[in-house]
Amino acid sequence: MKVIKDIKAFQQIADYYRAAGKKIGFVPTMGYLHEGHVSLILAAKDECDIVVVSIFVNPTQFLPGEDLNEYPRDFLRDFHICKNAGVDYIFNPEKEDMYPEGYSTYVSVNEISDRLEGKYRPGHFLGVTTIVMKFFNIVKPHYAYFGQKDGQQAVIIKRMVNDLNFDVNIRICKTMRDENGLAMSSRNLYLNEIEKKQASVLNRALNEAKRLIMEAGINDTKIVRDEIRKYIESEAPLSQIQYISITDNSTLRKVKDLENFKGEILISLAVYFRKTRLIDNVIFEK
Repeated sequence: MKVIKDIKAFQQIADYYRAAGKKIGFVPTMGYLHEGHVSLILAAKDECDIVVVSIFVNPTQFLPGEDLNEYPRDFLRDFHICKNAGVDYIFNPEKEDMYPEGYSTYVSVNEISDRLEGKYRPGHFLGVTTIVMKFFNIVKPHYAYFGQKDGQQAVIIKRMVNDLNFDVNIRICKTMRDENGLAMSSRNLYLNEIEKKQASVLNRALNEAKRLIMEAGINDTKIVRDEIRKYIESEAPLSQIQYISITDNSTLRKVKDLENFKGEILISLAVYFRKTRLIDNVIFEK
């Protein structure tokens, strides 16, 4: 396994493997890797000849006052996780190289970036889509792997790739969870044991919402949202709910009446435990 920091050097490496007919798989990360990232790496290894992991804490997707400076970093730990998982290359650029002085170009996926997460974190997805496009231009992957935990991000990245005719296939992999159901996230490091236990209710609440729709036959999304809000507040008194949303997974538009709806439903939420913000979702066909 090799660590590459130089952008042009990595582009030359990517060109070599593409010319040799090798399939490049790419897993973009901000580091502090966990089993969720490893599952993406293993999915890439199953499908590709060369696996690349980027480790870069992207400053443009953090809003003022968010945890950019506190975001966990441990490159040596990440290095060994990647090596043990069979990664071929780590791309670990410097911020000054990715965003040199005078940098002024950004990629915006309109409308869907302003919903859900975008409503509460305006500008976040502008940073996400920009860095992902830059990585695609540097790593030149045939396949790129993302987790379903970031449900809105998955929809936005797929839209960007389709709209801009990128030569890359997007793979969305299932959310990896702790034994108690809590979605794996680098930010779980901030939670104490009591908060982790209470945070496990989020997955149960999402599955209860799915049951209310698919089994109990409730078609009014307001009733579903109210029920899972009460469920979370009862089981996790330390939590502070920011939003619970039921949307069409292709457009991210809110669904109000499910009776005549056909397609993929995304139920997503964001919940605070002190300053730690957790997101999770469930997706299913109706």
